[in-house]
Amino acid sequence: MKKIIYSLSLLLFFSSCKQQQVDLIVTNATIYTVNDAFSKAEAFAIKDGKFVAVGSTSEIITKYTSKESLDANGKTIVPGLIDAHCHFFRMGLQQQKVSLEGTKSYDEVLERLITFQKEKNVNFITGRGWDQNDWEVKEFPTKEKLDILFPNTPVAIRRIDGHALLANQAAIDITKVTKNTPVTGGEIIVKDGKMTGVFIDAAMDFIQVPKPTKLTSIQGLKDAQQIAFSYGLTTVDDAGLDQSTVELIDSLQQENELKIRIYAMISATQKNLDYYINKGIIKTDRLHVRSFKIYGDGALGSRGAAMRKSYSDRSNHFGALIYNPERYREMAKQIAASEYQMNTHAIGDSANTWILKTYKTFLQGKTNKRWRIEHAQIIAPEDFTLFENVIPSIQPTHATSDMYWAQDRIGKERMKGAYAYKDLLEVYGKVALGTDFPVEQVNPFLTFYAAAVRKDTDGYPDGGFQIENRLSREETLKGMTIWAAYSNFEENEKGSIEVGKLADFTILDQNIMTVDAVKIPKTKAIATYVNGEKVY
Repeated sequence: MKKIIYSLSLLLFFSSCKQQQVDLIVTNATIYTVNDAFSKAEAFAIKDGKFVAVGSTSEIITKYTSKESLDANGKTIVPGLIDAHCHFFRMGLQQQKVSLEGTKSYDEVLERLITFQKEKNVNFITGRGWDQNDWEVKEFPTKEKLDILFPNTPVAIRRIDGHALLANQAAIDITKVTKNTPVTGGEIIVKDGKMTGVFIDAAMDFIQVPKPTKLTSIQGLKDAQQIAFSYGLTTVDDAGLDQSTVELIDSLQQENELKIRIYAMISATQKNLDYYINKGIIKTDRLHVRSFKIYGDGALGSRGAAMRKSYSDRSNHFGALIYNPERYREMAKQIAASEYQMNTHAIGDSANTWILKTYKTFLQGKTNKRWRIEHAQIIAPEDFTLFENVIPSIQPTHATSDMYWAQDRIGKERMKGAYAYKDLLEVYGKVALGTDFPVEQVNPFLTFYAAAVRKDTDGYPDGGFQIENRLSREETLKGMTIWAAYSNFEENEKGSIEVGKLADFTILDQNIMTVDAVKIPKTKAIATYVNGEKVY
């Protein structure tokens, strides 16, 4: 008997000696790996910030040992979520300004401005988030009430999509702009021969809003990170950054003050184009700079999207391209000669046509440039085939936000090619999914719901909005993980839970792949990990 016990002890000893030491073991989970087979697993082991093993609970605990372990108790785990198109820095700065999101009238906007100024007493009031399409009177506001309430304090507040701005006279007086000032790529709204205070797209540049201080910018980035982590996001694609902001992000990441991974799209000024193309791709553990963000047109909500034919609800109005058409060809030629990616905002069917044809010209014979169309919102039927070599980067909640009024704006016929996510997927084979926050909410589970169910959170419409263009749950999860990573040239390092990849993952409070559709928007991220480190 003593010999048997001794033998068992030796066996256990040598068995434990053979176990590999790792940093973290997670067991008893429902893991969607999002690998090529879209297989499931129960457990994984992490060492030095990467997955070293993925398999069953028994396999992992037999082969590995760790001082830190987590029993997931059956909870669902997915790869760290990626927002393929957002405005991370802008959202952070917004936390330092007055929020106008969710306002149901212009009067409510004014009330929030009054409350904000009583608390903050700033020299220049800025904010964002109003949307006249959510008001009973669905018209652009005018500045008269602002002038009465704030006769001496400049006010400049952006529409939720960032493509329209309302300014009071005090803000206008700082500039030399008049109702007759010429504008290319935008509009100064005039009514009854007077400026209304509304500036569209390029015209917004006339209003000189003070730049944030370095301390404000740092706080904004930290606030944005905390919000993103709370929703399970581990990588964000920030669409439109300047050099100073990129360098600030890099410095904070190097100091471990900022842990979120950022794929930076650089604002495509000529200065930035020359600087970054000459410098080459920038790649660190958490920062990736290899793309330019270009604006093709404005937004549908502010009627700035460039349309082939007049808007249905405003005669003889077509929106506009932001730049002269030839300028897009100049930028495309310069970017095509580099390793950088061209990511162009295109909403209207005219903008999409011009940008897609420009892409085709400069992508001849180049099949791995991975140039993207950001939004790809309204596509002419004959233009879908042009996405064969172009990634659709789309934001599903735009569909469920716009569905109440979009048809009135562009007509029934053009709606057939609008928000056509399944059609786009079938052409390219992948879609990158994002939110465009703070235009939409940060919440990626609303993205999941809008893509796979195509309803609002009240269950409208009954059959789903243009339900033929919904994505499956598997396609949606891929669009928020591995396909988004692919759109960033990062599919070999993230986007799935596989050996050798970065240990970014998110633990959910319910199984988003099987739960009743109505419950999807209520999904919560209960833990977020980056590099195997719990950050939320």
